[in-house]
Amino acid sequence: MKRNERIPEQDLEARAELFKALGHPARLLILNLIKNKPRHVEELAAILQLSPATVSHHLSKLSGAGLLRSEKDQYYQTYSMSGNLLGCTLGGLVLMPQPGLAAQVEEDAYRQKVLATFLRQGHLISIPAQHKKRRIILEKLVQEFEPNRTYAEREVNQILVDFHDDVAALRRGVIEHGLMQRDSGLYWRVTPAGTGPEDSGDQANQAAL
Repeated sequence: MKRNERIPEQDLEARAELFKALGHPARLLILNLIKNKPRHVEELAAILQLSPATVSHHLSKLSGAGLLRSEKDQYYQTYSMSGNLLGCTLGGLVLMPQPGLAAQVEEDAYRQKVLATFLRQGHLISIPAQHKKRRIILEKLVQEFEPNRTYAEREVNQILVDFHDDVAALRRGVIEHGLMQRDSGLYWRVTPAGTGPEDSGDQANQAAL
């Protein structure tokens, strides 16, 4: 299995996100349909008799869990299977090597404490000054951005302002922490598979915001 196709051994959140992505009947149907051949949103919506917006939401969850990838095909965004996560055994996804498990549990507890301290009903009460805490918060916020999609700065601001009014600081933070990249006024979320929609890792995106 390639590096970008595997669930990190100690990444509990990535494992949980995978199971959450699979925990909806429509998503299971979508995976089975796409396994036969790549499909676009409108096609899946017609087959499943769901709205395109609902199908897009399900595709976003599946893509975020690393199960699907998308690419532009003329007028459509076409989705296909990504990697071999579905080839993993259930035990391989649930069970973890015991060495270091205690340290991971401690780290997860610290992360949850930071999130509980700085987030109230989905709103960021303040931006942490400490580097480690700030990264935990930014990692949480960046999950609101779909993988393999570019956003104009206005769209980025609209998403971030729901968490905190200082959107400039949040934009700067996600860039500085390598969670998103920017080029020519467009932003995209950095994924384990690459830097963004076009794997443009050599783009100059660290300019001051």
